[in-house]
Amino acid sequence: VRLDSVESVLPYEYTAFDFCQAEGKKRPSENLGQVLFGERIEPSPYRVCSDRGCLVVCTFKWLYLRKLQIVDNMPVTWCYDVEDGQRFCNPGFPIGCYITEDGRPKDACVINSEFHEKDTFYIFNHVDIKIYYHVVENEALGARLVAAKLEPKSYKHTHADNPDCSGVPMDISNKASGEVKIAYTYSVTFQEEKSIRWASRWDYILESMPHTHIQWFSIMNSLVIVLFLSGMVAMIMLRTLHKDIARYNQMDSTEDAQEEFGWKLVHGDIFRPPRKGMLLSVFLGSGTQILIMTFVTLFFACLGFLSPANRGALMTCAVVLWVLLGTPAGYVAARFYKSFGGEKWKTNVLLTSFLCPGIVFADFFIMNLILWGEGSSAAIPFGTLVAILALWFCISVPLTFIGAYFGFKKNAIEHPVRTNQIPRQIPEQSFYTKPLPGIIMGGILPFGCIFIQLFFILNSIWSHQMYYMFGFLFLVFIILVITCSEATILLCYFHLCAEDYHWQWRSFLTSGFTAVYFLIYAIHYFFSKLQITGTASTILYFGYTMIMVLIFFLFTGTIGFFACFWFVTKIYSVVKVD
Repeated sequence: VRLDSVESVLPYEYTAFDFCQAEGKKRPSENLGQVLFGERIEPSPYRVCSDRGCLVVCTFKWLYLRKLQIVDNMPVTWCYDVEDGQRFCNPGFPIGCYITEDGRPKDACVINSEFHEKDTFYIFNHVDIKIYYHVVENEALGARLVAAKLEPKSYKHTHADNPDCSGVPMDISNKASGEVKIAYTYSVTFQEEKSIRWASRWDYILESMPHTHIQWFSIMNSLVIVLFLSGMVAMIMLRTLHKDIARYNQMDSTEDAQEEFGWKLVHGDIFRPPRKGMLLSVFLGSGTQILIMTFVTLFFACLGFLSPANRGALMTCAVVLWVLLGTPAGYVAARFYKSFGGEKWKTNVLLTSFLCPGIVFADFFIMNLILWGEGSSAAIPFGTLVAILALWFCISVPLTFIGAYFGFKKNAIEHPVRTNQIPRQIPEQSFYTKPLPGIIMGGILPFGCIFIQLFFILNSIWSHQMYYMFGFLFLVFIILVITCSEATILLCYFHLCAEDYHWQWRSFLTSGFTAVYFLIYAIHYFFSKLQITGTASTILYFGYTMIMVLIFFLFTGTIGFFACFWFVTKIYSVVKVD
């Protein structure tokens, strides 16, 4: 059970306010993913063993927020009619609403025309709980719960000890003074539902998200971009490059060789170590770790292992995978650092182990201090923080060292062409082949593939909606990898033709710039879609957004670098160089 508000990103525990509480029930324990997402499970005061009429839960003072209930590990949904005859279902339900001074209904007050008094709060102090069950044939269990729906109502109970659950709504004027006692009541009905099978019992929650057609539009939009890019890359690879290679390889006289042009001219500089090779190798190591983690997590989510039914499983899986993937991070960082001619291997290993994870943890810790200060349930307990640090220092760091050991032990990556001792002078570049315009253009197409999916992901994080479309997300992930690779290869080719051989950082930043568009979109989402107020909530939103942007930057940048590295190695390995 968690209390959320549309005006704050701070969730609170159910017990933090004066609500009816279950006496003498043991609180269930949460897994790592639930703790990190701020989910705290509390026992419910409602008794739902059989059909029940209008029963009193308790009498209490009131405070407005939104409440999330769970029955048999399933969220209770509140369904209501919206425009065009559609029905919208929301996990959780409101426990109050407000009519403004100018008579405008806010939030859930729009569902009832009886809520019309100005500058007044209306309390949903009664819930009709309807539980659907499926009788299991030839099994000793008898019946299984397959859905739980709820309808919040407001009644001013005249006899709190013997309520009849009817009458005018429970209203409290904003100008009222003194203590107001409110009786909370509920009713329970069980209904047999033969059409819903146990395996598909979560499908009723999908009514709340009728966005499948938008998702398919998004996928088709992304596929068009991919086809366009693939066509461009194929044309370059098959036609232009093929002609270039054939022409270069036919040049056997010294006179022809002097007339070399295009990308072959820079063959003596193409594998020249980049500036800040240490930092680039560290970014590549961390990016590889994130890339593999994302792929495996989404793959398992697609197979149904990390469905919403397994609460917190997605986050738990991602954290455990990140910890265990220290070895590939250390190996990749060491291999590339060695190929860049670096010799400070201890610094390289330490930076790979601590730089990017350290930035993420520092940001996360500062956000956690704010949550602690605000008394939010999303604050990570001290014991869990120690456990995360133990996972990092005791498992991830040693694994990174092991990966780096094998990376440095292997011979440096062999390049198909030798590097000249004297660097070649780069000619004056046109506006389009200068680094910054190319990097800015390179991030547009990958972002175009993901921005619709990004909207649903941000909704699930900040608007307290469930995310379940992992099949779509996995497809978009594959499309993003292809788009980042192709866009980077395309721009890399144009720059090489302009005799600019500084491709390493440029390829990383070209696809990595997608993260900057992600940040711009997150800022737009904050001001246009959310109703968040308060300094703490705003800091938290942008603090967590910066963590996502950094992870996304490393992830996309690594894809771009590897694609460009493969492309450059391939084209220079098939031309004859004296």
